[in-house]
Amino acid sequence: MKSLAARFVSDADRQRITRRVQEVEKTTSGEIVPFVRSASYQYPAAALRAALAVSALIAAAATAAEGFFMLWGTLSLLDLWVFPSVFAACFLVVYALTRIAPVLKRPFISRAEMTDEVEEAALTAFYRHRLAETRDRTGILLYVSVFERRVVVLADKGINEKVQQETWQQVVDIVLRGIREGRPADALCEAVTRCGELTALQFPLRAGDKDELHNLIVED
Repeated sequence: MKSLAARFVSDADRQRITRRVQEVEKTTSGEIVPFVRSASYQYPAAALRAALAVSALIAAAATAAEGFFMLWGTLSLLDLWVFPSVFAACFLVVYALTRIAPVLKRPFISRAEMTDEVEEAALTAFYRHRLAETRDRTGILLYVSVFERRVVVLADKGINEKVQQETWQQVVDIVLRGIREGRPADALCEAVTRCGELTALQFPLRAGDKDELHNLIVED
């Protein structure tokens, strides 16, 4: 089964985004790196919360139903074991399902937790993929986390000295709008173009400039 990142951008999409980055970087010394990741974190606590909540509800319903249908309202040893037995079985099943279908964890993850994990993962990716090591400190990371539906734009020191941080929200909005409309690859291409427009005047292409970074990174 394809990962979230693979479904988000096909092989053809990747080639198109890469070409757009190469075209835009002919107009600026900025190094633009779109980065698509299936998920920024695995959220193990959310899987536990999902398994606990669903299992408790099903076990409680099973216990109530068993008691209701007991003849003459009698009590047996079976009554004492219905809840823990059903709970244990459901817990294992639901927990396994969250690993197969991570989307089941989403209702059990807070917006704040997602935002924090995505921002931390974006910052880690910025340094791990050496965006802070370009010649003129002009790296720009366009980070998309598919599971969380979050977008983060990080620019290196050289660019941030001349481009206000709030300006990058325009790029974030372009990608988010494209995702909502079901055209993520188009949105990434548009976002790359906008990054080029924001940096071309302040950071025009210089003699001797070369492509220092990946033009696209996709991680499962």
